[in-house]
Amino acid sequence: MIFTILIFAIIVIFAIYSFTKLKSKPASIFPKHWHELLIKHVLFYKMLTVEKQMIFQRRIMQFLSEVYIEGVDIEIEELDKILIAVSAVIPVFGFREWRYNNLSGILLYPDAFNEDLEFEDQAHSKIIAGLVGTGRFEKQMILSKKALYSGFENNNDTYNTGIHEFVHLIDKMDGITDGVPERLIEHPYVIPWLKLIHKEMEAINDNKSDIRNYGGTNEAEFFAVASEYFFEQPGLMQEKHPELYRMLVACFHKN
Repeated sequence: MIFTILIFAIIVIFAIYSFTKLKSKPASIFPKHWHELLIKHVLFYKMLTVEKQMIFQRRIMQFLSEVYIEGVDIEIEELDKILIAVSAVIPVFGFREWRYNNLSGILLYPDAFNEDLEFEDQAHSKIIAGLVGTGRFEKQMILSKKALYSGFENNNDTYNTGIHEFVHLIDKMDGITDGVPERLIEHPYVIPWLKLIHKEMEAINDNKSDIRNYGGTNEAEFFAVASEYFFEQPGLMQEKHPELYRMLVACFHKN
């Protein structure tokens, strides 16, 4: 209980800080040595042209100027900031400009946590790797550092917790997290999108899909899980789920 109250206090500080400082804070200059860290840890960035890498760098710094990042029982390191910012930029890199107006602060935990936002002495219930806050935690995101790093360590899987949570934020920008991101999908395509979601969810729940089982939970989780797959293994998705691949290409404005 005390731990949860402490987290709530930190989030209140987030809100005050973001209101008074962050929105007017200019973006810093991209540190040159971050380029090598990005090349080493982020395949998406490595595959970009030099020109687009420079754009990506600016987008990272813009994001970091708008969001406050705080560690819980850990010190925030450079790579923590980089991987969080990368997770935010990748899904919206196809857009000329993007602002996460529904996010002001991010709490980075050392490991997974439970529904009470506790991770100490809760080994049996450490089940959450990331979440987008609601209610008193509105405009906040909580991420597990271990899960964040894991998402960028294996380039052969379809998992990325950071991207997953930022896709939830994108979905939520129309006011509700329902798997239908109105900022991305034009109205005439909403019904075809929902039909496709339900078709793919049915395949997941019948054990006839390689999309991970969590995507069968509901429409919002399907969108986030499918987006992880799309950005981690686009070629594989194009081969195994061509219709879903084409729809996500259109959603994210991605070539």
